[in-house]
Parts: sequence; C-alpha cells; structure tokens
Amino acid sequence: MEFRSVLRHISLHVTDFTAGELFRLGRDGESLPPEMQIREVWNMSLMRFNYRSSVLGKYVDISIVLPTDGYDFYDPEKEKYGLHGEAPGHQGKKRVYHPGMKFQTVYLIHGGGDDDSLTYRYTNAERYAQENNVMLVTPDVANSFGVDADYGVKYQTFLAKELPVVIQSLFPSSPEREDNFIMGYAMGGNVALGTAIMHPELFCVCVDISGGIGMTLDNEVMKEELSGSHFKNFMPVYNSSFGEADEYDGSAHDLYAIAKMKRESKEPLARFYVCCGSEEFIRYRVEKDVDKLKELGYEVDYILAEGYTHDFRMWDEYIRIMLDEILPLKRFGQN
Repeated sequence: MEFRSVLRHISLHVTDFTAGELFRLGRDGESLPPEMQIREVWNMSLMRFNYRSSVLGKYVDISIVLPTDGYDFYDPEKEKYGLHGEAPGHQGKKRVYHPGMKFQTVYLIHGGGDDDSLTYRYTNAERYAQENNVMLVTPDVANSFGVDADYGVKYQTFLAKELPVVIQSLFPSSPEREDNFIMGYAMGGNVALGTAIMHPELFCVCVDISGGIGMTLDNEVMKEELSGSHFKNFMPVYNSSFGEADEYDGSAHDLYAIAKMKRESKEPLARFYVCCGSEEFIRYRVEKDVDKLKELGYEVDYILAEGYTHDFRMWDEYIRIMLDEILPLKRFGQN
C-alpha cells in the first residue's frame, strides 16, 4: 500500500513518524499530493512531538493527546449548517474552537522499559482523554526513575521545570495548578508520586498506579534495595541513580524528608490516589508508600483492585477510571 493510502487509512495516527519526517514529507510535492501535505497531517488528536531539551541535552519524544473529537468549527448560535448539511454540533459535539482556548492537562508517565508511545499502543488512554475533554502529555523518560540522577542526568528538573513551560508555551495547556494533574503506572507511578511531592505547586492531584520501583517514601525499603545484589546485578542504573544505601538518608532522593518538609511548610499539597492490584508482586511496597503518606498527614485514597496483577490490563482500567470518574475534569456536558 502506498504511503498516501496508509495515511488515509490510519486516521492520521502517525506516531511512527517524527515531526521532522512529517514536515519533510509534507514539503515534498513528489511524496504527497497537495491535499495530504503538512497542514492536513497536523489535524490530528494524537501526535508525537520531538524537541531538544536544554536540561537533558538531547532530543526527547513526547506523545500528546488533544481532545479534538469533542469540538467543532461551527458555532450553533451563529451558523445554520455545518459540513455536508449537518446541523452544527452534529455527532454530539457541544464545544466550539476559539483562539486562546486551554485544556486541563494530565502528565501521564510510562513504566520502566517502555517509552512514550507504548502507553497509547497498549492502552485506550487516547479515547479516554477524548471522552473526558482533557489533554494528555507523555514524555519519554527512559529508565530514569524521574530523578536527578547521581550520575548527572536531571530528569526531575526536566519533568518539573522545563517540560511544563515547553508544553504550556507551544500547546493549549492551562497553566493553572487546579487544571494540572500527574499520573503514572509502574515506574511512572513512582515518578508521579515523587514529582507531586517535590513540586506541589504544579499539580492538584497525583495518581500512582502500581508504583513499585524507584522513588519511595519508605527509606528502609530503598536502602535495602540499594544494598542488595538484585539491582546491582540486573539494573546497575538503579544504584547509579540513587547512590549508596549508607548515603541515602538526608540526600536529595530522601522523599520522606522532602514530604515532611513540604507538609510542615503549610503550602497547598496535592491530593493522592494510589492504586494497586491485589495480585501484584510490588503490593507491599505500594502500601508502604500509602502508610507513609497517611503518617505525614497527606490526603490519600488507596484503591486495591481485586484480581488484578502488574500488567496493562490493570493500568488501562485504572487510567480509564481516573479519567472517567475520579479526576476533577471539565467533562463534556458539564459547565
């Protein structure tokens, strides 16, 4: 099948191409006919944005969902008919595009060993975002655990300082704290947990789904992991990121100490939802984080998903539940 035909048959879900590749294809009249050039390719709800991060010193892929399915160009108060003679607001569309519009935004962090694209290939997160009128942002954070690693790469600075500024500058993402949320699954759950604790000024709600590796509020668990042989033998980047066990307490990675300091500062804190499957092998670790949050006086709800284990069936379902039911989103049909 020719490339132009492929584009027509995949509803412009072009995550296999970088922005640069799409731009070159769109400019090349021999590659694409006029009706398929770049202005049409970018008319999509799921895109993969690539830019050079100043903090990381490299190009980074970011998957972004915009809930365009719920919007229309035609204003029912001003236009009598839409395309093909249909009434404005056809197919249940109730909102109208306007310059300067902003979306509530969920930063959705992928798991260890994954990248930003896998989230949308293995779950229905894009559909859930469309149905709930919310923008999703999934950066590729590699196997970084979302920290400013001891070996020098600063993924926490990227996530908390650079990325929100880039997203709010280039895309219609609301800068208001009450419109921003962070959620992650597996390793990404711990990234979300740690980022929301260290930077409560950024997010009003944090969702940790199956977060069983990386940042934790339980220092004894972390020190046991750092001093043991498992990570040293099978994932040496763990110790390279967090340092040695005997230097952990009071370090920049001591999440309990940071959480305690933030709690005592009286500044607004995120609300936490922590989810774990009843059959997950990391359940004990997740529940220790819940206990520590409660001990410090954080607002946290723990959801134990009976019968679920550590896989995408769990993560897809609880991404859906959080977007459909839990997060305070401005859903279609609501004011």
